Amino acid sequence: MSEYGGDGGSTADEVVEAFHRIDRKVDAMRKARLADPDSLGDKVIKAALPALAGLVAGKMFDLLWRKGTGAHGAAGGLRSATDGTAQQDGTAQQGLAMSLLFAAASAAFGAVVSTLSDRGSKAWVRRRQRRRR
Repeated sequence: MSEYGGDGGSTADEVVEAFHRIDRKVDAMRKARLADPDSLGDKVIKAALPALAGLVAGKMFDLLWRKGTGAHGAAGGLRSATDGTAQQDGTAQQGLAMSLLFAAASAAFGAVVSTLSDRGSKAWVRRRQRRRR
């Protein structure tokens, strides 16, 4: 019996076994990282290219929408009368409908661009990986 009141072996064995489990987990993670064919550049391409394509496509869609509809971001449907009061007309409802249409079309266009650019970037990375081998 040790001076601490127990045999001391079981606690030390448990700690050693916990360290062995951690070591096995680290080894498995290292093997998975080394088996990953993507380099850092490949990972950046896969993440940045679709994001940039989505950003550019969204801005272009917004520009084309504004040019096509003549919208300049003004208050939808409010017109100032000659006496300074604001009066609402039927264009407020049209403005709401156009806003909803813009939101739906923009989301659909963004989804298509995002999907296509994601597929394209992954195909480009696969092609680069085949050439490296």
